[in-house]
Amino acid sequence: MRAWPAVLVLLVSAGARGANLTYWIDLCTDQETGCRATDTELAQWALEAWQRASEGKLTFVKASDRSQAQIRVHWVGAREGLYGEAVGGDVYVRPDAGEGLLREAVVYLTCLHESGHALGLSHTADFADIMYSFQFGGDIEEYFARYRRKLSRREDIRKNPGMSPEDKRRLLKLFP
Repeated sequence: MRAWPAVLVLLVSAGARGANLTYWIDLCTDQETGCRATDTELAQWALEAWQRASEGKLTFVKASDRSQAQIRVHWVGAREGLYGEAVGGDVYVRPDAGEGLLREAVVYLTCLHESGHALGLSHTADFADIMYSFQFGGDIEEYFARYRRKLSRREDIRKNPGMSPEDKRRLLKLFP
């Protein structure tokens, strides 16, 4: 039996139409994680991308404190083989993924992928999807590099959501 994320259960029980989801993004205060102050903006952009993809079904609202948030983004240190992880409404992102614009792309896409899990999306086997699982194989470097090639500068991340039409379709299926 599939365990549904707490966020999804809450929305389904509330009717899910035009749902407001509260979120919290931890500040980057721990230098050991490799987090940079601007990483909070990347996490925000990821949530905004899901909001746009939901076609008005979801609205993300910043919580007044972490304990009130349905989705919480945390910055964590390196764990072998992981860029991030989601457990219920808690999203853990490893921000020490290289340098330059590629690093920004990796952190953003990780925030996007893991927040997708917090919304209730599962992995796919399609390399084009943000919800793709590397357990199916595939070239990890190319996955991030193909997104990086769409960017000329950091601000382009906000204009390039990084999700496939199938990711959008699956989100809208969860939130009809």
